[in-house]
Amino acid sequence: MINKAYLEITNVCNLSCSFCHKTKRQKKFMSAEEFDILTDRLRGKVQYLFFHLMGEPTLHPLLPEFVKKASEKGFLPMLTTNGALLSKCGEDLLSSPFYKISISLHAPAANPAFADPAYLDNCADFALRASEKGIYTVLRLWNLGSEDEKTNEAVLARLHEKFPEEWKPMRGGDSYRLHSRLFLEFGDRFDWPDLAAPSIGESGDCFCHGLRDQFGVLVDGSVVPCCLDSEGIVTLGNLFESEIDDILATPRARAIYDGFTRRRAVEELCQRCGYAKRFTK
Repeated sequence: MINKAYLEITNVCNLSCSFCHKTKRQKKFMSAEEFDILTDRLRGKVQYLFFHLMGEPTLHPLLPEFVKKASEKGFLPMLTTNGALLSKCGEDLLSSPFYKISISLHAPAANPAFADPAYLDNCADFALRASEKGIYTVLRLWNLGSEDEKTNEAVLARLHEKFPEEWKPMRGGDSYRLHSRLFLEFGDRFDWPDLAAPSIGESGDCFCHGLRDQFGVLVDGSVVPCCLDSEGIVTLGNLFESEIDDILATPRARAIYDGFTRRRAVEELCQRCGYAKRFTK
């Protein structure tokens, strides 16, 4: 069983963040029938089911229904959201059987035209309520090392007001527990894989958890090695047409897996991935 699958229920987003690679693929929302087919084919194959790859999942009107179905099929439902719509859809999300919800607080910093003055309070209040319902909840600031990091001071000051108790550092030192099942997590900004980016070549040291710990399924059913292939450049097969075991056993998929075992990237896109640098020796 692979740990995580990123199932893209929509590739439409309500923000336009400077740190996001974005996608030029045709905009689409997954239907209930399509979701049922794909989750049936993933059932028993993955443990954690995320509802995005690109796009903002809270835009999808069927998200609560999808979460319920996923839970009934044995998945642990995971949500990553920019949090901008929590004031509208928060109640429905709180009544859904999520295992974990992550809220990216660094999104509005890149979207001053979209940022609601009440955004941070809405996110913090929702996170507290979610954690008290037993949902693991993470507030994320994945902007370290970027120009947007300067906005963190105001964010942290407000969070200290909302959660005045002492924050407990977690293992690794890049996250803190603010409340029971509620965490604040920091991360470096990274460069998305892009064919126009500099390449380390096939001989450069490179490792990735793609196909080892995770894979992605785009909204059209295309299966990709990881959650950062925004355009489906490394498409291994289509889950509407083939079983996931057959797709992961294709020569191209095996070459990717075996390459990373040797700490080599065999795909050109992987050779140009900024995120993979964090696994470099």
